[in-house]
Amino acid sequence: MAINKGAKAAQKLIEEFGIENTNGYSIEDLIYARDIIFEEKKISNSDGRIVFGKTKTKISINSDIKFEGRRRFTLAHELGHFELHHNVNTHLEDNSLTLDYFKNGGQEYEANQFATELLMPEVSFRNFIERKKFSPELLRNIADHFQTSITSATFRYKDIGQHPIYLFYCRDRKVIYWDNSPNYYRRVRDITKLAPPEDSVAMEFFNDGIIYTKDKSVQEINKSTWFETNEYDSNDEYFEYAIVTKDFNTVLSVVWEK
Repeated sequence: MAINKGAKAAQKLIEEFGIENTNGYSIEDLIYARDIIFEEKKISNSDGRIVFGKTKTKISINSDIKFEGRRRFTLAHELGHFELHHNVNTHLEDNSLTLDYFKNGGQEYEANQFATELLMPEVSFRNFIERKKFSPELLRNIADHFQTSITSATFRYKDIGQHPIYLFYCRDRKVIYWDNSPNYYRRVRDITKLAPPEDSVAMEFFNDGIIYTKDKSVQEINKSTWFETNEYDSNDEYFEYAIVTKDFNTVLSVVWEK
């Protein structure tokens, strides 16, 4: 996997502070070490914000963030903006979608890649998942081990995990975005900006509010649910795991084959 600008900046920071254990430090400590003003308060429609002043920079985090992993990723993302963009911008505000990876270019992409490498360094990540079978439980274990969000753990696995997967992001009953592991191609049905498939796990949430418990989070689906099929492969076994965020009415569907 090619090293991008964001990952390079994170590796430089890790080396500068001699960080060896990804769980052995707080992102707040790094923020204070950069002499950045930090505050936690309620912010409408935003998870984080960074403001560059003439002599000081301020990072603000929404105090209503419910999950510690998401909070930590937000902190790392804002720190990434400081490391990468403090000579470029004066004010950046990041909503939930930015922090869930659905911008694929520019400064938000770089800040996400910075946060990903800072929290889940590639070498450590590969070592953690080595010889472990893919499952939703593995994604949850990754998030717990690296103290990050399930979403960021899933995208990291999509990029460098051992088992190929597809990701479909839906918001307000519409398919907004999809992505796949490198060199893993299936012909996706033409459903972008349309409702998710009626027989998908995502649509079960939108139609009936169904959120499966951890022990039932692996749901078998037809290949034709998300993909176009040929006669010879229509019976292949496929599965869907829906990561639901009720507050934003979103579903990230993880789809894979046996």
